Amino acid sequence: MKRKTLLVIMLQLAAVIGSGQQLVSDRLSPTNFALVKPGAKTYICTDSKDAETVQKAADLLGDDIFAVTGQRPEIVHAMPALAKAVIIIGTSTNSAIIQELEKSGKINTKKISQQWEAYQLQTIANPAKGIENALVIAGSDRRGAAYGVFELSKQIGVSPWYWWADVPVKKTSSLYVTKAALITDAPKVKYRGIFINDEAPALSGWSKSAFGGFNSKFYAKVFELILRLKGNYLWPAMWGNAFYDDDSLNIKAANTYGIVIGTSHHEPLMRAHDEWKRYGKGKWNYDSNEVRLKDFWKQGMQRAANEKIVSVGMRGDGDEPMSRETATALLERIVKDQRQIIEEVTNKPASETPQLWALYKEVQDYYDKGMRVPDDVTLLLCDDNWGNIRKLPSLDAAPRKGGYGIYYHFDYVGDPRNYKWLNTNPLPRVWEQMHLAYEHHVKDIWIVNVGDIKPMEFPISFFLDYAWNPDKIDAADIQSYTEKWCAAQFGKQYAVAIADIIAKYAKYNGRKKPELLNENTYSNNYGEADRVTNEYNALLQRAQKMNDALPAGYRDAYFQLVLHPVKACANLQELYFNVAANKYAYEKKWDTKTNSFADKVKALYKNDSLISVQYNQLNNGKWNHMMDQTHIGYTYWQQPMLNKMPDIKYADFEPSVGMPADTAHRYVSAKKLIPPGTKGPVFYESDGYVSIEADHFTKSVSSNGISWKVLPDLGRTGSAVTPFPVTLAVQTAGGNSPQLQYDFYVYEPGDVKLQAYFSPTLNFNNDDGLKYAVSIDDELPQVMVLNKESNQPKVWEKWVADNIIIKTTAHKINTPGKHVLKYWMVSPAVVLQKLVIDLGGLKESYLGPPETKNIESIIQHKK
Repeated sequence: MKRKTLLVIMLQLAAVIGSGQQLVSDRLSPTNFALVKPGAKTYICTDSKDAETVQKAADLLGDDIFAVTGQRPEIVHAMPALAKAVIIIGTSTNSAIIQELEKSGKINTKKISQQWEAYQLQTIANPAKGIENALVIAGSDRRGAAYGVFELSKQIGVSPWYWWADVPVKKTSSLYVTKAALITDAPKVKYRGIFINDEAPALSGWSKSAFGGFNSKFYAKVFELILRLKGNYLWPAMWGNAFYDDDSLNIKAANTYGIVIGTSHHEPLMRAHDEWKRYGKGKWNYDSNEVRLKDFWKQGMQRAANEKIVSVGMRGDGDEPMSRETATALLERIVKDQRQIIEEVTNKPASETPQLWALYKEVQDYYDKGMRVPDDVTLLLCDDNWGNIRKLPSLDAAPRKGGYGIYYHFDYVGDPRNYKWLNTNPLPRVWEQMHLAYEHHVKDIWIVNVGDIKPMEFPISFFLDYAWNPDKIDAADIQSYTEKWCAAQFGKQYAVAIADIIAKYAKYNGRKKPELLNENTYSNNYGEADRVTNEYNALLQRAQKMNDALPAGYRDAYFQLVLHPVKACANLQELYFNVAANKYAYEKKWDTKTNSFADKVKALYKNDSLISVQYNQLNNGKWNHMMDQTHIGYTYWQQPMLNKMPDIKYADFEPSVGMPADTAHRYVSAKKLIPPGTKGPVFYESDGYVSIEADHFTKSVSSNGISWKVLPDLGRTGSAVTPFPVTLAVQTAGGNSPQLQYDFYVYEPGDVKLQAYFSPTLNFNNDDGLKYAVSIDDELPQVMVLNKESNQPKVWEKWVADNIIIKTTAHKINTPGKHVLKYWMVSPAVVLQKLVIDLGGLKESYLGPPETKNIESIIQHKK
């Protein structure tokens, strides 16, 4: 081979390895060859003795290629005698075909050998006599091979959501792949999965209609989705359901697709909670019913012959807390006895069966008070059910064989309110919390409660993609990630615009979950209620305009993934806005306005149900019942059985003079306050306050290896800032220690109060709390504890319901004019969103007053 040609091939090879470049093209060039083209037969070749998961992946790849090109490859189990191109799929351990290619020097799988779920895609010439080219997909194990297959499927234009969200495939008659290409990859988090939970009425009604229930036909679709998303783990539906008991073929489906099965945090030894209702005798109490419980659990282990992670420990019946009298010694004995059952059934040491112990709710208290489990058991740490991680291992903790995991939530049933209806999980916050977990060495299990699966498609994709390789997605990459995801569903032409819509609706929903929303949420002060309603409506207009621009084939998918949540949430916000307007008009005795607002509420309430019906009727009723979840009319944490329209008033009084004209806008001039030529972000007093978004600092000071990282779009109204990296030591505020500085101007001296707005991060170190410090000008920094009250239920409920922690400090300003607000790092992982200086005129609002930044952006609002 000539030196120049070798160099070209090496450069091509390095490019594909280094950047994850596109392997597939629909155009012929000197650097690629035809994998599929009209008139030429394509083969998919597997070893018939290789894993069943490999055979299933090969079958699905054949379906995918047919869907894209209209040509179905022939699946064979030996190399064909003559072929232009062959796709070879197998594991390096069980495929004789892969092993022969390795032996002959055609491929080298050393990079993936001995790795967990690694895969390699490699193109080679003349793999065997009579065959011109081959694409070899080799896996270190059965899932690794499948992941390689589905990486190819994505690259030829088949979305993992092709069935679950009706995303159309991208048609082409020919497919080409890069010559001398090599892609290798492997996951950074070992077990990555989803928990189907809170699945009634939506998913349960839909699955019954579509499949007859949560049976093997249903789970085959779930398993395929997980595999296509490069996940490997499932906690099955458990509200009145039992994976192993409901359909004997469920376990076979799990084996076919290679999905690891677990049970939820309160279902020990592979038994669903509902099975105790069906078959259990006596109380769910180990003190009084030990023998029967042991037998119950033993049967669960005997039946679960598939790949699994076994939950150990015990909670109260029905996921309730154990009694206050429960002793740590009893719980440790329960785990010891459960492990003995595992050994008896498997005939192996318990340490050879993967297990987890979930530190969920009060179980974490047992751990904090000294309860321990064997070192090989994975400690599954948990969030607070609202996306805020409760506990992380100390950075200097001794390594555990079982390591650590995280149980996270996109959906929840419980205090202070269920949130089950739509996606309310902005990716920047998910990234921030899971990045925190990963940097604290939580790398063994990531599982997320996804409720009904739909409509959590986008955050599910992100969660599993991020779990695959957290090092690959930075906070600054979330926008580009969103755009790439939208391009995969709707095409590059529309990706940027759709990505912004998806990001904004999640941000708006994250401010206040729809189930918590009411007519009193947003204030009339600062025009807040108008502004929020207008934001939703403007987003809806954009979403509808995009719907009209999209090719017709994309519209079912677009409605599910984009238009429906925007349409439904804009309608809900408009409804509550009109409820508030109706009450106000009634109080002021504006008869015409009172009645028109009441009529509008009725129309919007009806429209809410029509939007749900439109979803349920999509694609000839394919998604019937998927939008049956109630979301209007909550009176406490549990959902109402039926939606209930908010109370409205009709006028029964003499007409008044009518609604007065809007009061004049008040303009505040800062021209005399701020010197001409002042550069950079400058903030000024407006109507008795100064408001600053956290990322608009005038100056940042980095020291001691600490820098400041902007977390784009994380805040309720803007972006957020946090010290980085998140694993550094606590700092002493003062001098040249890490700080952010904000220049601001005021008219008069006096006492002021500073409100600092933070993401509701919890005290995951279990110490005296995360801290920060603030000062104005040269005063000593005031050190504040962010989450000192996290053990007070009512305080915590307000934090998560409002998705914010607001802390207040008192300061004194001695002169008018320019001053410097300094925000100091003390603890890592504190996420600042907003700063508001109350000079005596601050009014109540949900999101805080609009930013008072620069002369050109003087705030104009209704008094």
